[in-house]
Amino acid sequence: MVITVASGKGGTGKTTISTSLTYAISRKREVAHVDLDVEEPDSNIFLKVPIQREEMIWLPLPVIDYEKCTFCGVCQRVCEYNAIFVFKNTREVKVFDQLCRGCGACKEMCPFDAISEIQRFIGVFSYGKKDNINFYEGRLNIGEYVTTDAIRWVKRRLKEINKSEITVIDAPPGTSCPVIQSMKDADYVVLVTEDTPFGLFDMKLAYGVGKKMNKKMGIVINKALPGYKETREFAKREGIPILLEIPFDKKFAKAYAEGITLSEFSKEYREKFEEMFRYIEGEVKNA
Repeated sequence: MVITVASGKGGTGKTTISTSLTYAISRKREVAHVDLDVEEPDSNIFLKVPIQREEMIWLPLPVIDYEKCTFCGVCQRVCEYNAIFVFKNTREVKVFDQLCRGCGACKEMCPFDAISEIQRFIGVFSYGKKDNINFYEGRLNIGEYVTTDAIRWVKRRLKEINKSEITVIDAPPGTSCPVIQSMKDADYVVLVTEDTPFGLFDMKLAYGVGKKMNKKMGIVINKALPGYKETREFAKREGIPILLEIPFDKKFAKAYAEGITLSEFSKEYREKFEEMFRYIEGEVKNA
């Protein structure tokens, strides 16, 4: 079972919710926590799992064999990312590393077998284990922006090594391609929103993405304000369950600042997260 925790914008408390959920589940069962916010992974600030192994994340990068190349231009025409240009006058082929997405189309379509591939290092994949938590994290190198490709790489590697029956994914914020890739294999999506008009607007965007993907979803309202009703009215209209409400309280902010999950900080909220997981598990089993 894969649970993806997502949000339409940053700063809503997505990592707070995902790590608190993971910690609560781990009290009784083995669980994998996967941080796919590869540009700014921070789940391990809260889970504190010792990293036991690191691997390179890499993408294939085309290399031209000038002894075989006829400068026909096929590679340039098939590249969807404008990462390769053929200069016939100077008899040169230029590959733009930062634009290349490693799809391999140029290599496959070259009629003269003049393109091979090398590995381009784009980030680091880390993992470790503590008690019942198996922790996995992808981290892009500074300056890289092939976020979706890094997430795809991490997910492929996870299929090879992750044996946990329950997986909690901390997705990137927003509603763009990296978020879609993080939601892709989810059995259930938890949408985290703050109780403001801005939070609701962005959560609606994330809900629209999940709806297009036919995902079962529920909402967690973080920093809940008793006077703001629009989030609950939207959930009622759309028939989305509100899984949990966390009040706007200084004590929770203090726990966050100290790198403590809500499930560790409060027995009451640990039980609430356990109850939330049981609800999600029931929804997934009955789907």
